[in-house]
Amino acid sequence: MKNNKYFSKDLELKGYKIYRRRKIIAMIILAIMTFFLSIIAINSGSANIGIKEILFSLIKVGDPSNIAVVWNMRLPRIIGAVIAGAGLSVAGCVMQNNLKNPMASPSTLGISNAAVFGANIAIIVLGAGNINSSTTDAVLINNPYSVTISAFITSMIAMFVILSLSKLRNFSSESIILAGVALGSLFSAGTILIQYFAEDVEVAAAVFWSFGDLGRIMWKEVCIMIGIVALSIMYFTYKRWDYNAIENGRETAKSLGVDVDRTIFTGMILSSIITAVTVSFLGIIGFVGLISPHIVRRIIDSDYRYLIPMSAIMGSFILLLADTVARTIISPIILPVGAITSFLGAPLFLYLLLKRRHIT
Repeated sequence: MKNNKYFSKDLELKGYKIYRRRKIIAMIILAIMTFFLSIIAINSGSANIGIKEILFSLIKVGDPSNIAVVWNMRLPRIIGAVIAGAGLSVAGCVMQNNLKNPMASPSTLGISNAAVFGANIAIIVLGAGNINSSTTDAVLINNPYSVTISAFITSMIAMFVILSLSKLRNFSSESIILAGVALGSLFSAGTILIQYFAEDVEVAAAVFWSFGDLGRIMWKEVCIMIGIVALSIMYFTYKRWDYNAIENGRETAKSLGVDVDRTIFTGMILSSIITAVTVSFLGIIGFVGLISPHIVRRIIDSDYRYLIPMSAIMGSFILLLADTVARTIISPIILPVGAITSFLGAPLFLYLLLKRRHIT
């Protein structure tokens, strides 16, 4: 009997090691794919620069114009796509866990629309944005910090409303999504009213800014995004066991000693901060936070020890791929990356709605 007991434990240990190894291998493969996609992205563009010249430009050797293109235009764009994709994806992953709703994300809960409303207040009312005559930088944000703070405040308002609704007994997960859609419409209406009474130049700046565009990001914005996204992901990773407990139900999590209310509140705040900063710097980039976690769940299931880091990598890959397609599909014209991500995310959102209705 003892031998059988030890044999059973050995089988369980081997099974766990295989389970863990598969997930780690999947993350490594996805990270390698993202790395090679970055190489393709840095070699893509209207400026005809070869691989050799790009490598020399990365160490700041060679033609000054090539160095300027690589360091001032392509590298910030690529790193921005990686960071923004990781942040939005992890934010969506945490929101889906906290609200017990697989369709929750910054774009479906109205948080992105709220951030845009706040950003429009800063750009139009507070005068934080204008149009330059330069074709390389058509929209200039004079004070990105005021735009970020304004976007954060309005996104927090939307987040508090969603949290309040999620605590009501009669509000199902589908009702919360519908409430998010209603909130998004409300903030969109506010944005339209602000733009209606604005000057032509201000409206043009605000509308052009709202397009999801990675081309406007510079090294200062990249550094701010890296700091916020990195700290948030570190916190989410630290709380991975709590999210696993919450996945099994609030009562189960409380019985395991998890402070559910505080964990959810902090997670939603950090997710809103990521959304506000990303929207204020890049405009609307929809559905990345919805697509990535669901793709990852198909690959490695819902273990948040692996789901959080792999969702971050998947979000980076998807946004980098979408931006590369946006830059090359009808080059030299560059499409808004938000349009590409929405084309990818809208069908998945409809699929999830139909699937949940079929289940219920």
